[in-house]
Amino acid sequence: MTLTATPPSRVSVPRLSPLALDDRLRTGAEIAVLDVREVGVFSRKHLLLAAPAPLARLELLIDRLVPRRQTPVVLVDLDESLVNVAAARLQRLGYTDLSVLAGGTLAWEAAGLEVFTGENVPSKAYGEFIEVEAHTPWIDVEGLRSRIASGEKLVIVDGRTPEEFANFSLPGAHSVPNGELALRIRELAPDPKTLVVVNCAGRTRSIVGAQTLIDAGLPNPVVSLKDGTMAWLLAGHTLDHGRVTPLPEPTPEHVAAARVGAQAWSRRAGVRSIDTAELARLEADSSRTIYHLDTRGADEYRSGHLPGWRWAPGGQLVQATDQYVATRGARVVLADWDGVRAHVTGALLAQLGGLEVLVYAPPAHAALETGEERWKLLRDPALADAPLLSPLQAHDLAQSGAAVLFDVDRSLPYAKRHAVGAWFAAPSRVHQFLPTHATGKIVILTSADGVLAQRVASDLRQQGVEARAIRGGNAAWFEALLPTGTGHAKVLTGDDDAWYSGYAYEDIAERNARFQEYLQWEVNLADQLPRPGARPPFRVFRQATA
Repeated sequence: MTLTATPPSRVSVPRLSPLALDDRLRTGAEIAVLDVREVGVFSRKHLLLAAPAPLARLELLIDRLVPRRQTPVVLVDLDESLVNVAAARLQRLGYTDLSVLAGGTLAWEAAGLEVFTGENVPSKAYGEFIEVEAHTPWIDVEGLRSRIASGEKLVIVDGRTPEEFANFSLPGAHSVPNGELALRIRELAPDPKTLVVVNCAGRTRSIVGAQTLIDAGLPNPVVSLKDGTMAWLLAGHTLDHGRVTPLPEPTPEHVAAARVGAQAWSRRAGVRSIDTAELARLEADSSRTIYHLDTRGADEYRSGHLPGWRWAPGGQLVQATDQYVATRGARVVLADWDGVRAHVTGALLAQLGGLEVLVYAPPAHAALETGEERWKLLRDPALADAPLLSPLQAHDLAQSGAAVLFDVDRSLPYAKRHAVGAWFAAPSRVHQFLPTHATGKIVILTSADGVLAQRVASDLRQQGVEARAIRGGNAAWFEALLPTGTGHAKVLTGDDDAWYSGYAYEDIAERNARFQEYLQWEVNLADQLPRPGARPPFRVFRQATA
């Protein structure tokens, strides 16, 4: 097979010193700092305000993370070994203002600037900041169990996503994601004397959810469950699995009460409401980045949303802001359908700082589109699409010994279920294992839906590898009822692709050790924030006290 000539993989772009980057991050001007390492590698040591954008996934992620092509983008890795390849790719995708962190994260650290471990760290550090600054009340596991046993009137709400709740939950808890809490909590706790306990898997969403209800004016006593379900398991108690609880539908009276508190809070936080004319004016300003985000639930979004607006459920937008918004200093416009959820989310984003947050109430006659969010895949013009195979073709080639399968998506879903015989490798490292596992064979790649697999296969073909991808990826393989496997035995790259929480470990002793390590790490984030290279613009806008 004749392959096209390989274009230059590196370009020369300006190099920014660590101190110069630190200065720019504190100006408030637009800037996106993207770390191009795999997420698991990134999580071991990174800048606080860097958003993970793995090189192999750039074409899938970049339009969401940095939608404006003229945005100043600073690319970061560990030691400046990947950033110029990433810069070349982004140039071909139309990005015009690129630079790299000279010496990478190691140079940042050597300059005396703070580095962080973990994922979604700005949001998690923000949770710790809130607890310290607002003195968010909490209850521990045994205190909660004692109150339950005494018959005290209380309600437990879990602020995570419905999918997380279904995996495991506290007995008797209700699934009400943090973005929905202020709107719906009065249906579960109409008596203002009822204690509301907000829970999550660890700390952040418990703290943020509890303080949200307090700052949005709920009259009830509210506490976070200290250390969440981790503490519950560490105490030797069991969780429920597979439960689904419907979201309570608020009455008009309760919506009105929630609206008053939410909008008062968003005004304190400096969130501005805009109309259609002002939205159009802002959209016409090509000098600023604007994110259009719909913070409602998945079913509501699918049933009708503003054309082109992304789905960003409020609780997750606050919990993992770096996965939705990578441009510091950008404008974020939240669609306001009920006068509550967008204002609550906006107040929280304003407290996180570094963004101009606005709320837009669509007119009743607004044109809507239905269905799932439409992702924009930017295609590198230097890469020709790799050929696609049906799942059955891929299976037959692998079974005959003519091909070898590699899953390049996420190792945790891979361990739960994968195409039989497939190895797992983080996409940036597949090429390292070809001499050992694929000499003389066709390399067939798969991923969740096949899109990432085709992009990685295209990269490999540019290097002269006979690589192909499965059309529809793992979803198509499973739908075809082809054989599957489970387990980590054929994972070749450890946790390079993802940050593993303690819940990923089956051994109880190891799980508990990971829980304790994680909880201490999260508490310690508050101590890191005042140090050079951190100092995020966090704030707390509380209710006025008498």
